[in-house]
Amino acid sequence: MRTFDYSPFYRATVGFDRVFDLLDSVATQTGTNGYPPYNIEKAGDNAYRIVMAVAGFSEAELNVTQKENELLVTGQAQNGQDDRQYLYRGIAGRNFERRFQLADHVKVTGAKLANGLLTIELQREIPEEKKPRAIPVEAEKPALIQTNVAQH
Repeated sequence: MRTFDYSPFYRATVGFDRVFDLLDSVATQTGTNGYPPYNIEKAGDNAYRIVMAVAGFSEAELNVTQKENELLVTGQAQNGQDDRQYLYRGIAGRNFERRFQLADHVKVTGAKLANGLLTIELQREIPEEKKPRAIPVEAEKPALIQTNVAQH
């Protein structure tokens, strides 16, 4: 197992502890056997899509849950419903759990299953107070010079 030394970054940054902890947790994630295979797509400026190959699973056997900045996708195959006798079984139907770390303000907007592919739509919704805003620059008005003119 390879470990990374983040100490040079700690010397030059403030408040990024969570980022380094996230990198450590992703690097040391257990159970990353590659099943089921998936793609992560950028669907727009603030839109993303995760497509997972879950052949053999029905909607009832899949569970998609978002808790804070983590997306958890699980599949629980219903055993005992298949009376078929397989000579060769190449389509994996085993249980799985796949976790994805989401950036701040990324929300799941939908999930659908079609043709053995589970598509999860994600959207980054940046709050108004976090969006960049233009600050108007006002010019100071010149002060009027008052002259005291003596009245006759």
